[in-house]
Amino acid sequence: MAKRLVDRNAVVSGGGRGIGRAIALALAQEGANVVVCDLGTATDGSGADLSPADEVAAECRALGVQALAHHGDVADFEAAGDTVRTCVDRFGRIDILCNIAGIARPRMIFNMSQEEWDRVMAVHVKGTFGLSRHACRIMRQQRYGRILNCTSDERAGAAGQANYSAAKGAIASLTYATAWDMGKYGITCNAISPAARTRFLANPELMAGFEKRVGAGLWSKEMLDQAKHLAPPEYLAPVAAFLCSDAAAHINGCVVGAGGHKLSYWPPPSEAVVFARDWERDGPWTWEELERCMPSLLKGYVNPAPPQNTG
Repeated sequence: MAKRLVDRNAVVSGGGRGIGRAIALALAQEGANVVVCDLGTATDGSGADLSPADEVAAECRALGVQALAHHGDVADFEAAGDTVRTCVDRFGRIDILCNIAGIARPRMIFNMSQEEWDRVMAVHVKGTFGLSRHACRIMRQQRYGRILNCTSDERAGAAGQANYSAAKGAIASLTYATAWDMGKYGITCNAISPAARTRFLANPELMAGFEKRVGAGLWSKEMLDQAKHLAPPEYLAPVAAFLCSDAAAHINGCVVGAGGHKLSYWPPPSEAVVFARDWERDGPWTWEELERCMPSLLKGYVNPAPPQNTG
């Protein structure tokens, strides 16, 4: 490696396994010191295991950098602050924050419990906010920083993933907002939308949801096959390291789709077709106007889940 991140100090949440682990190691390979933050839970957020974070920190040190584990819960605002302070206290400053921690509790919305909703939102959204907020206060003083969030293609909506989709959509919006807030201080905030083979894909409920998409005509059989044969996280980790480097100083507020098989750009949501009118002259929309405008407004639209004929 060219060691393009020498003298940079990073925090990687969710760094004990999967995509977070791959990113932590990619940063270390480029010379960055790393705080590996991971509570070591199961994919649904239950339990705790200190060993994944400890092991990844050891792997980073074997690459010749300084590294240590932090076992705080990212959903706890004070623990998030302690994670950032640990990086500053041990390494002198924080230059890079990668918000990768996440859990999944798939359930159809009519069966989803409040706790399943709250916990997924807490880990993904509050965790990303908490770490970012604490890091931004320091990065703003430094006039330097790189923040990388983790969203998902699922933010467009998916069967059985109301909590996860909502959380990942919120993270994409948080990425745009943070970029606006921090860009003038020399701090970038971007996100990756990863596609990789991780333990999350071993969840039978998640795979069942993918199968339902094919049955509903939302996915092709080829898309399902691709989801079953994704590359390991190590194949996309260089994308994350690049976005955390000075080579990406001009990239801010972007969502990049990353996988071993693809690199893509997700532009921010925007209006596609607009029917303009003078509301003071024309008054409220009429039923007849709506019937006339909707076919053109929704041209090409396909109902993602049409009613099923149950006989």
